[in-house]
Amino acid sequence: MLLSFPNWIIHLSSSLEWGVAAALLFRYGIITGRRDIRLFGLAMLPHWSGSFFILGYHISGDSIPLLLDLSELINLFGSTALLLATLNLLKSTKKVPAAGYTAAFAAIMIAGKPQSWLGADIFDAILQLSSVVYLTFLVLLLIIYGRDRTIFSGLTVAGFWFVLIFISITIFCMYIATQLRGYPTLSHDDLLHGLAESLLTVSNLMIAIGAHRKIREYERKHLNSA
Repeated sequence: MLLSFPNWIIHLSSSLEWGVAAALLFRYGIITGRRDIRLFGLAMLPHWSGSFFILGYHISGDSIPLLLDLSELINLFGSTALLLATLNLLKSTKKVPAAGYTAAFAAIMIAGKPQSWLGADIFDAILQLSSVVYLTFLVLLLIIYGRDRTIFSGLTVAGFWFVLIFISITIFCMYIATQLRGYPTLSHDDLLHGLAESLLTVSNLMIAIGAHRKIREYERKHLNSA
C-alpha cells in the first residue's frame, strides 16, 4: 500500500464525515417532516459509496485502475442525484420560475457532448460531465440558500463549494508531484497526497457540522415554543 498511516486516517475520515453528513441531513428531514430534505440526504449516498472504491484502489497499491474508473462512474451518478434532489428542493421554495429549471441544465447543454482532454477515454469524458453536473448543483444550492435559509446552514453550503478548492489544490499537487518531484502519481508523494486529501476532510466536516447545527437550531426553536 502506498499510503502512510496518517494518510489513511485522512482518507477514512473524509469517507466517514460524508456518510455522517448524509445521515444528519436525512435526520433533519425526519424531524422537520421534510421529505425533500430526506431525499437530499439519500442523494449523498452514491458519492459515499464511490469513496469505498477509492479506498479499495489505494488498498491495492493503486494497482487496479478499474476501481478508480468505477469511482468516477459512481460519482457521475452521485452528482446527478444531488442535482435532482436540489431541483426537488427548489420546488419547495417561495419562487419557482421556469427559468430556474432552465438554469439547472444550461451548463450541461452548453458543455455539449463531453470531449476528453486526454484522448478518447470514456472515463475522462465521464469525469468532465460529472464536474459540469456538480457545478450546476452548486449554483442551484446557492439559489435555494438565498430563498430559504431553513433548509441548509451557510456552513453546509460553503462545505459543498469548498470541494472546488480541494479539486483545484489536488490538480496543483498532482502537477508538482509528477512534473517537479518526479513521482509517477500523486499517490506516491505521500506528503502532497495527504495535504490535498485533508482539504476534502475539511469540506466534508463543514457539511456535517452545518447539518448538525440546523438540527440543534430546529430543536432549540421547538423546545422554546413548547
